Amino acid sequence: MEFKQFNFSEKILEGLEAMRFEKATPVQEKTIPVIMEGNDLIACAQTGTGKTAAYLLPLCNRLLEKEHHGIKALILVPTRELAIQIDQQMEGFGYFLPVSSTAIYGGNDSQEWARQRTALETGSDIVITTPGRMLQHLNMGYVNFDSVEHLILDEADRMLDMGFFEDIMAITKHIPEKRQTMMFSATMPPKIRELAKKTLTNPAEVNIAISKPAEGILQAAYMVYDAQKIPLLNSLLREKDMPSILVFSSRKQKVKEIVQSLKRNGFNAKAIHSDLEQAEREDVLREFKNRKTQILVATDIIARGIDIEKIDLVINYDVPRDAEDYVHRVGRTARAETQGVALTLINEEDQRDFYKIERLIEKDIYKIPLPPEIGEGPQYRAPEMFKSRKTKNFKGGKRKNFSNKKRGYKK
Repeated sequence: MEFKQFNFSEKILEGLEAMRFEKATPVQEKTIPVIMEGNDLIACAQTGTGKTAAYLLPLCNRLLEKEHHGIKALILVPTRELAIQIDQQMEGFGYFLPVSSTAIYGGNDSQEWARQRTALETGSDIVITTPGRMLQHLNMGYVNFDSVEHLILDEADRMLDMGFFEDIMAITKHIPEKRQTMMFSATMPPKIRELAKKTLTNPAEVNIAISKPAEGILQAAYMVYDAQKIPLLNSLLREKDMPSILVFSSRKQKVKEIVQSLKRNGFNAKAIHSDLEQAEREDVLREFKNRKTQILVATDIIARGIDIEKIDLVINYDVPRDAEDYVHRVGRTARAETQGVALTLINEEDQRDFYKIERLIEKDIYKIPLPPEIGEGPQYRAPEMFKSRKTKNFKGGKRKNFSNKKRGYKK
C-alpha cells in the first residue's frame, strides 16, 4: 500500500515524497487507519518494522487538522537513545510541517535541564520522554498536561522490564482521561495486558511478526570456549569487509575489553555503555551512524534504541539471557527489507539460553565450525540437556522439577 492512499494532508504527502517514503510497511498499513480514526490501539510489532512512523505520521496529521496550544502528545519510551531517535525522526517530518517536538531524558547537565523545562513550560506539540525524567519534571510542579490528547507507549515491554510500571501509572494521572492511547510492544506477555487494561479503552489490536527476526537476516553461530571468543572475533572481523558492524555484550566491562583488543589489532572500534556521559554516547552513535566508526561494541542499552540503516553485521559476543533480547539485538541489521548477517558466540554455559532462542524463533540456527587456528570448541548439547531434565510426581498431583546440583531445584 502506498502512502498516498492514506487520507493524509497535502503537506504530509509532500513531505513524504521529498523524503522518498513511498510504500507503507505492514505495521504502518494496519495501524495508521486506526490511529487516524482516533481509536485506542495496542500493536505488537518487532523492531525495524517502521512502527515509529506508524504513529508519528497520523499524529502529525491530526495536529494539522485544528489549531492547538500546549502539549498535545506525550510519547513514553524506555531509554534516552530511543527518545533521541524518535525526536530526530520527528525533526525530519517537522521540516515540512508546523509541528514541534522535544526530547526529555536524563543523564545531562543543568543547562540541558533548563532547556527541557523551557520546552515543557512553553508547550512543544509533541514531548518524547523517558518515564523517570518526566516524573522528575512533574514533581517540580511546572508541567501542565491538561492539553494532552494523545499518549503513546513505545516499546512498552522494555519499559516494564526496566521497572517503569509505577512511573507510567503516576504519569497517566496527570493526563486527561479523555485521550487517545497507543501502545507498541515487541512482545505481549501478561504484564503488558495488565498495563493495557489500565491505560487503554476498547483498543484495536494489531499483531505483526511477533518475536521473529526479519527474513533478510542470515543467522549463524559458533560454539566456543570463553578463551576463544576474542581470537575468533578478531579473526572474523579481519575477513569481513563491511563498513558497519555492531557487537553486543551483556556486561560493560567486557565491552571495554573487546574494544581494547580490537584497537590493538588495528580495527576502527568504539564502545558505548552506561559509564559514558550522555554527550559522549551521542558522539559515539553519531560517528557510527556517519560511518566514521566501523565497529561499535555495545551493551543492551542500545539494543532497541538506535535506528541506523544498513548495519551489515551484528555479533552477539555472548548469548542474551532473554530470548526476546536476541530478536532485538539481531533486528539492528536487515532493517526495512535489506539483507544482513547475525552471528552468535555460544559457550558451554549459554547453550540452554540459546536453545530457548531457537525454540522461540522456531528455527535451528546453523553452527559454523571454528577456523583451524582457533582450535576445537565445545559440542552443542542444548537439546539433549533439555530432554535429560528429570521430573518426579508427588502426592497431591504436584510436581517438582529437578536439574543438576549446580542449579539446585525449584518448586
